Amino acid sequence: VLSFAGGLPAPEAFPAGALARAHADVLANDAAAALQYGPTEGFGPLRAWVAERMTRRGLPAAPGQVLITAGSQQGIDLVGKALIDPGDTVVVEAPSYLAALQSFSTYEARFETVETDDDGMSADALERVLLARRVRLIYLVPNFQNPRGTTLSLERRARIARLAAQHGVSVLEDDPYGELRYRGPALPPVAGLDEDAPVIHLGTFSKTLAPGLRLGYAVADERIIRALTIAKQAADLHTASLTQRAVARMLETFDYDAHLVRLRLLYGERLDAMLSSIERSFPEGTAWTRPEGGLFVWMRLPCGMDAQDLFVDAMRERVAFVPGAPFYPGDPCRETLRLNFSNRPPLAIAEGMARLGACVETRLREAGPERQVAG
Repeated sequence: VLSFAGGLPAPEAFPAGALARAHADVLANDAAAALQYGPTEGFGPLRAWVAERMTRRGLPAAPGQVLITAGSQQGIDLVGKALIDPGDTVVVEAPSYLAALQSFSTYEARFETVETDDDGMSADALERVLLARRVRLIYLVPNFQNPRGTTLSLERRARIARLAAQHGVSVLEDDPYGELRYRGPALPPVAGLDEDAPVIHLGTFSKTLAPGLRLGYAVADERIIRALTIAKQAADLHTASLTQRAVARMLETFDYDAHLVRLRLLYGERLDAMLSSIERSFPEGTAWTRPEGGLFVWMRLPCGMDAQDLFVDAMRERVAFVPGAPFYPGDPCRETLRLNFSNRPPLAIAEGMARLGACVETRLREAGPERQVAG
């Protein structure tokens, strides 16, 4: 099956050799510490590296403002555990990252959706919600959003930070894809735009090094980091000591920026292949996003076509995607679907899009001339 479903990085891009050497070095020279329990906040040198990196990206941070997590997914869960009480309102985009919706639901959050477009979450719509009701948390993915692939504009970033400061509402800025930009200028984190805004920034090494490391981080003011640390102590005591030390050791000599350049070239080529293949293979009435980075393209099928029904057809042709309905907390658009491009080479992408486009064409023919084209 040609799968474009999971958000999988390309395994051929994992720095396996550098990671192997770093693990061997740590075990040869620091085994006692690496195999022992460690501080919940994380390994000091790795926290310092993250703080310096985020400062360079526009979010001034000190090591004491960094918590090392077991992937950014744990960061989402810790924020829910520390901040959300049953019945609290969480503002999300529609569609939004499915695993975040699932995590917040376990803490019995009530979702309030706001409009989103090619420039990300609507600040006007957010302000209307903040004026109408008490909100506990705003959740957003500012760069190359999962699932839509869209990016929050600089103007909206600044305004959302300002609204959060004015209303005293915490923002969870989930940024797993921020360093995977293939075109256009990089934008600063929301967390760095207003020092009075209570923003928690999440990042991860899953998309830039390897997801199997399960290594992420939260950056926030020290009061919030203390609350998240307490929540993490009850969850897993600390992130794996060996992994933290090995990655920190690797980063002492590994050219991380050169590695990112290679990743961007690889994934940028695959994104271009997907966009050109969609243009070539899908019928009139199909619409899709044109991301500047990240891992996903979001598609809307011709009017009235259910992506779940299309999935059945596609699997018969041995091609897979994720139907879009589960990404909505309520009132889903069933004409939507998500496509991942990072885990397949260009020729496989072209073949997969040709198969999927043919499935859409077949459904349109079978539906007859009365089917309307999406506007």
